[in-house]
Amino acid sequence: MNSMSMIKARSIHKSPPTSTLTPHNFISSLSSPFKTLLKEWEKLPLRIEVSNSMKAASLNLVDAFVDWMYKFSDLPALIEENFAPVDEIDGVVLVHNLEGEIPETFPEGVYIRNGPNPQYPTQTTATSIFGSTAYTWYEGDGMLHATYFDKAGNGKWRISYKNKYVVSETFQMEKERNKASFIPAVDGQPHGILAAFVFNMLRFGKAVKDSSNTSVFEHAGRAYAVTENHLPYEIDIATLDTVGLYNVYGAWNRPFTGHPKKAPRTGELVTMGVDVRKPHFVLGIISADGKNLLHKVNLEYESGKLIHEIGITKNYNIIMDYPLRFGIDRVLVGKQFIQHDTNARARIGVMPRFGDAKSTSWFDVKNHCSYHLINSFEEGHEVVVRGCRILCSVIPGPDHKTDKAKWYQRAFLQPKKDSKEFDPSVDGILFSRPYEWRLDLVTGEVEEGYITCEEVAMDFPAINNNFIGIRNKYAYTQVVDSLATSNSIAGLTKYKMLAKLHFDIKNEDDKNFINVDYHVLEENHFCSGVQFVEKKDAVDEDDGWLISYVHDEKANVSKVYIIDAKRFTEEPVAKITLPQRVPYGFHGIFISK
Repeated sequence: MNSMSMIKARSIHKSPPTSTLTPHNFISSLSSPFKTLLKEWEKLPLRIEVSNSMKAASLNLVDAFVDWMYKFSDLPALIEENFAPVDEIDGVVLVHNLEGEIPETFPEGVYIRNGPNPQYPTQTTATSIFGSTAYTWYEGDGMLHATYFDKAGNGKWRISYKNKYVVSETFQMEKERNKASFIPAVDGQPHGILAAFVFNMLRFGKAVKDSSNTSVFEHAGRAYAVTENHLPYEIDIATLDTVGLYNVYGAWNRPFTGHPKKAPRTGELVTMGVDVRKPHFVLGIISADGKNLLHKVNLEYESGKLIHEIGITKNYNIIMDYPLRFGIDRVLVGKQFIQHDTNARARIGVMPRFGDAKSTSWFDVKNHCSYHLINSFEEGHEVVVRGCRILCSVIPGPDHKTDKAKWYQRAFLQPKKDSKEFDPSVDGILFSRPYEWRLDLVTGEVEEGYITCEEVAMDFPAINNNFIGIRNKYAYTQVVDSLATSNSIAGLTKYKMLAKLHFDIKNEDDKNFINVDYHVLEENHFCSGVQFVEKKDAVDEDDGWLISYVHDEKANVSKVYIIDAKRFTEEPVAKITLPQRVPYGFHGIFISK
């Protein structure tokens, strides 16, 4: 039997081989070649191009080695309750179960929400001589859930539902193999992550998957699904079919934020891309018709930072810079691939719309790790930035040596600062609250602080999109069920209420905070993908509705809720029961006809 046959025979058992090498000395013995490979990799484009024959031969050999070396298994915590994936359904399903009424002035259109739905949920951890790695829930393959609102000829509403995977390049690769093929490369032991990067690059030309699960955005009449580590994928909103990659007709060749912003007045799209390789942060401006890249500038970051969102005002781009570091160089020295540096500085940059690194004014702020912005705008000689502030990152969570279940129990709960057991390095560091930064462009001074009470955690903000970049009176958030979330051993967040923030009204009990209204969901009901839908012929900023997917965990039934934004605390005007469970997910969008 030749050596290749032996490898194939062993692959049946999929058990790590017996070896006298330890992960440490094995990696150490390869450290110089690995470093050389990684230095060369940093110079390569996003994909490795090789001849077809070489690619096939190399792929077969490395695949056989991975099958022989790695043991794949499941991580039950990733498929708990309504975090578990669902199957695609065939075609569009008409929905007839409606409680209440769809308002006459509600616009025709489609409500789409993106979220993780792993194609192979029982193959989410990988163990080898190099160490163990595991997928986080946040890396699951993107699935779109769409509820369509159409009016028939007689004026009656016709409601339908459809779901479908985003067919990214890496999704298709694994589907053709009929198994999880990418080795998890974000969370786990450093040597295991390093090996996963190398093997994924050798086999697929990419270190991690294109999950395409974070959000959906619209520009120039087209819709795109995206996650910030790759290019967006255009989606046909009528069928949810994946059309293909969007790279601004070849002008943008790097990752793309899940939260680009459409500039007031001009309609230009402001985006950014962060990368482990230089340049680490690039900002781009795309024409209103989506055909041209009008501006592309390197912000000259010295290291990779996982910045999730960008802000805009009428005249400026708002650059969030907090020390959530990521990079291959980190795992080479035994650190996590992604980790928030609690001792480093954070800052916010104010850049003229078509400015560059030199024309950006930087403001030092208190250290934080805030993924989501509410809005930003100009007010006199100040720029006001509002967001949901947290002190650490839920991705990938604590160090692999830490008891994650206990860590999440403390990180998500409101911190008890008077307790003898209070530890500022863990207690309440994932307790997210609305926050405001006021940046004085004349004096360079910063005024910052929380704007809502200490007892309630909020995230996933939404506003009337007509007010992006200009002063707004209202915002809407999902309210965290901190107790339920803290009991998740994988840090999976649940949202039990919706909140309406009144920026111009002070809280009656504490004038340091703004007034907040709450829409309380029924017991064991949790929401995701909240969006504001503007009323036809709206006059006021809050003339419209909040729309959200809501899941009843007791009955295991999912619905769409429509809530009047002006009568926010009252019962939803409509509850639409869907034909299939909709797992919890991330961001939604409503696209009017």
